[in-house]
Amino acid sequence: MTDERDYPRRDAPCFDKWCQRFEDILGHKVQKREFRNYLGGLLGESERKNLSLMAPNAVRVTYHKLHHFLTEAPRDALALNERRLKVMNQCNQTKISRG
Repeated sequence: MTDERDYPRRDAPCFDKWCQRFEDILGHKVQKREFRNYLGGLLGESERKNLSLMAPNAVRVTYHKLHHFLTEAPRDALALNERRLKVMNQCNQTKISRG
């Protein structure tokens, strides 16, 4: 179970549910937090989706932590991508169709 103090609050309840689908791949608490922060930035109001603009628009998020998560933090990129495709295929709106 995730402690609410570990992550910034999000408006949509589905955000937490969606992020939880990846938590077993992101082993460390910090990775889970920064995954949520990065995803929140991608979904956020910044017109341009780069770390320099995403970090200041979020509470308790820093450029350096997001940068480290994306460039240095150990993770299985293949497993994350496979999970992403699996999650997308479970929804009719994002299901990958042939052709």
